[in-house]
Amino acid sequence: MYIKRDDLSGMQLSGNKVRKLEFLLAEAVAQGHDCVITIGGIQSNHCRATAVAARYLGLDSHLILRASRELADSDPGLTGNLLLARMVGAHIHTVTKEEYTRTGSEALLQQLSEKLRRQGKKPYSIPVGGSNSLGSWGYLEAVRELETQVANMGITDIVLACGSGGTAAGMALGLHLSGLGCKLHAMGVCDDPDYFYNYLGGLLEGMGATQETIGIDTRDMVRVVQAKGAGYAISRQQELETMQHVAQATGVILDPVYSGKAYHTLLEEMQQQPEQWNGRKVLFLHTGGLFGMYDKASQLQPMLQKENKAERMHVS
Repeated sequence: MYIKRDDLSGMQLSGNKVRKLEFLLAEAVAQGHDCVITIGGIQSNHCRATAVAARYLGLDSHLILRASRELADSDPGLTGNLLLARMVGAHIHTVTKEEYTRTGSEALLQQLSEKLRRQGKKPYSIPVGGSNSLGSWGYLEAVRELETQVANMGITDIVLACGSGGTAAGMALGLHLSGLGCKLHAMGVCDDPDYFYNYLGGLLEGMGATQETIGIDTRDMVRVVQAKGAGYAISRQQELETMQHVAQATGVILDPVYSGKAYHTLLEEMQQQPEQWNGRKVLFLHTGGLFGMYDKASQLQPMLQKENKAERMHVS
């Protein structure tokens, strides 16, 4: 098994988000926008990455963050991604999980966009995860990069975490158009496979890649696997233990929301269905999310303290 370290893509370890934002923010600048709006969970890697990238370009950022009612009704704090987003001056707008579900991300973006326009601003809206058809081009370009890196390695399978879908859509199309001949496995960390197949199909259609134009259906371009476990951003003990094992064996830190769940599910498959993976050469795409670990400190603390006890040094 090999790993592609997209977690080290730049912009304060912003992972796969950088590739999508390259295209999205280029459009924002070209169209003369003076600020960007996006939306996600309270520890959204994408929202933090957007705030950092926007600041690089001299744009203000407004982040709509979904949180518990307790956090939404008070200051949400400075844990993990929130600290970095606020350090670069992001404007935080909190909503409860219930409000998010009832209203929907698109309507919430529209509400804030209208408010900012009334204030004389020219906002550019970016969807959840930066995953629209334009953002997905970032991972079609990533395959071009991969072609130069792994062309002679005999890679048979590429595995990645799938949340908002843009990374998987871009990779699926890129691999189809390339000569790599790899099978793509998207480990869905939220929703179910049928949802992802439909959503990915919509993203591909927006890129001009329909079954009529490229001669292949979405389900034949990518295999979607259920990997959400207890739910989106909810970590089970065994997932955290897998992450700890990887960290101690390799020094690579996976994240608890995306790559940790994806890698844990992959290992479970390999153990339960070894015949499916025997003889395969697998490339795992690490999509980033390191700062989300800080939100899991209370879960990790007893596990790490048990295995890695701190000792008082007696100084002579």
